[in-house]
Parts: sequence; structure tokens; C-alpha cells
Amino acid sequence: MMDGTEIDVKTMMHEIGEAAKAASAELGFATAERKHAALIGAADAVWQRRAEIVAENAKDMEFGAAKGLSKAMLDRLMLDEDRIHGIVDGLRAVAEQEDPVGKVLAEWDRPNGLNIRRVATPLGVVGVIYESRPNVTADAGGLCLKAGNAAILRGGSESFHSSTAIHACLAEGLKSANLPETAIQLVPTRDRAAVGEMLTMTRHIDVIVPRGGKGLVGRVQADARVPVFAHLEGIVHIYVDKSADVEMARKVILNAKTRRTGICGAAECLLVDRAFFEAHAAPFIDDLVAAGVEVRAGEGLDGLAGVQPATDDDWGHEFLDMIISAKLVDGVDEAISHIRTFGSNHTDCILTGDDRTAERFFERLDSAILMRNASTQFADGGEFGMGAEIGIATGKMHARGPVGAAQLTSFKYIVVGDGAVRS
Repeated sequence: MMDGTEIDVKTMMHEIGEAAKAASAELGFATAERKHAALIGAADAVWQRRAEIVAENAKDMEFGAAKGLSKAMLDRLMLDEDRIHGIVDGLRAVAEQEDPVGKVLAEWDRPNGLNIRRVATPLGVVGVIYESRPNVTADAGGLCLKAGNAAILRGGSESFHSSTAIHACLAEGLKSANLPETAIQLVPTRDRAAVGEMLTMTRHIDVIVPRGGKGLVGRVQADARVPVFAHLEGIVHIYVDKSADVEMARKVILNAKTRRTGICGAAECLLVDRAFFEAHAAPFIDDLVAAGVEVRAGEGLDGLAGVQPATDDDWGHEFLDMIISAKLVDGVDEAISHIRTFGSNHTDCILTGDDRTAERFFERLDSAILMRNASTQFADGGEFGMGAEIGIATGKMHARGPVGAAQLTSFKYIVVGDGAVRS
């Protein structure tokens, strides 16, 4: 590890960038078979080294606890054999996907005698800056490799040991497939100056993907000179329409909030149609309270047993904890208005039995992911069939929603003539 002085970090990041750029040139024409072999080799290494990874993760958990991380954040950080199995499954799923590089996206002939093809091509070098979740090391490295990109990974200080152990497995996979080990590099320091360097490395990095809390993503969006795929917050809403099935609503809402509270797809605000409440009350709020969730309720719901009155700050808040805000609304249009005002264009859900109401909700909201009658915990690239995701993008340029291998490609035009000249 470098000693962390400014000149050392600058020099180190320049060397990492140069190595990544050189590796990306080779990856751009690497065969699908070699990339597949590297990913399978990495998956095998992760499983073989699982005891070592768990031991390294224990060091991170101790560090995180001493740092005062919340229970939800410690849950994001923790690795056990089941979660390592998930990492292995994710790498294998990415390996088995169709290789996106070289795919012909469109083709046409022109009257001038030209044949034109738009062909998927790697972005080049992807920089990923992330917090807490060490599995992102495998997800990001694997997806970048699948799409023919070199990756520079900068994990959070709290996941340093876990990420280092996982990265060693990725390097082993690359080596076994005769691909450059510098195709996936992990920044070997906790020094935050490395993040600042990455944000300005326009000669070496083609896109930055931040994955973490509001502070990290806000800094990246404010300071980056490199293009960014990002979401600032996952302020996820569930609207319970008057036609919603009561038992389904209870099941979905409880899962959406409590399955894992620290992920960006966790529900943070519940909007209940007044007509539903008058007909059925709100048994899902009783379920949440019984499960230990702190429900911060607006007018009309604030008299329910076990809830606390909401304040203005509770709307548009990403809790990432066993907390949810809730309020009554007068129909789908008021729900849409609330989401437009307080949402983050990440994931929003409607529970309804009415097709027209669902279509209105889908048409009038512009979140990256819109759901009907399903837990928002499904807002995940793995659950979308992408094998894994590098993050959820909420911007409107290039990538949106779960960013998988296909979203980590650009394209180029291949133009073929037969002696064509322009008059």
C-alpha cells in the first residue's frame, strides 16, 4: 500500500490509469471465450477462497463497528458463505450471458452504395467508486470485463480487506484466461485523495460509476470531469390504490421495507389512497410496526397505534433503516404529484387491480424503474436477468436503470462501400 502522501497517490493513480488504458486496448478484441474463461476462473477462485474472504471480512466488520456504522450499513458490509455463494452465482451468470461486444445493433443500406452497421463496442476504462458492499468488487469487475472494459475499482475504507481478497480472485481468473491482470485493478489505499484523482483522470478513465450514499455520489457528480453514471438517492415510493388487494399489499409492503433496509430498492415512503383506507384501514402499517419499523405518519394516519407523527423532513428522505414515512393521498394523481415532488427517479411502485390506473401511473412518472404489484426489492440487475449490476442509473443519458454488461458498451459505425465517391 502507498504511504498516502499526495505525490504518492497522484503517481500511483497515473500508473494505474496507464495500465488500465493498455489493458482496455487488449480487452477490446478479446474473444468471448477468453472473457468467459476469466469469469468462470474468478468464480471458482472466490469459492475456493471463501474462508479467507470471510476472515478478511471479519476485519472489516470490526473496523465498521468501531467507525459507528449503523446496523443496516453493517449488514451491507457483512459477508458469509451464503453471500459469497451469491457472488459466485453472479459471476457465473455474467459469464453465461451473450457477449455484448460486436453485436450489430442496426444495419442498413444507402442509395449511395454504402452499407452501414452500428456495432456495440466497449466504453474503454470504467472507474467504479463504491462504499461498504464488498460484493460490488466482483459485480463491477465482472461486468466491466464482460463488456470488454478495463476497470479501476475504489472500494470503501470499511470494505478494504474484503474487497482486496475478492479482487485477488478476479486477478486469478484473468491470469488463468491469459488476459492482462491489470484489466481489473483495485486502488490499494484507503486515502480519499485517490477518489479526487479518479474524478479528474480524463486521459485514462472514460466513465465513472459511483455506488454509495448521498455524500459520495453528490461529491462525484459535483467534482467529476469524467462522465458519470449515477443515482443520488433511492427515495422509493409505494402507492396503494383503492383497488389494491389487501393481502397482497401487506405481503409486498413488508418485504419492500424490511427484507434489506440498507439497499437502494428498499421502500422509504408509503402513499395510501384515502378510499382504500376508508374501506380497509391500513393493516400493512400494523405489520410494519409489529416488525419493528418506525412509521412516521402524516395527517390521517398519525392516529394509528404505534406510529409517530411525520415532519416535513420525512418526505423525500432516504432512511436506509427500519424507518418509513406514510401518508394518505386522494387518488393516483395526488400520489404522482407527491412522487414528482419528493422522489429521486429511482424506483416507484403502484399496488392496484385497475389496469387504467396502473397505466396512468406508468405514463406520468419518469422513474428509471416503475413497478406494479411487486416488491421494490426487485430493483436489482440480478433480478432483471443481468447476472449482476454495477449500479442503478437515474440520469437520462446513455444508461438508465440497472447497469449491466450491455449498458457498459457504446457503439461505432462500420461503413462499407465498393469504390463509392460522393458527388
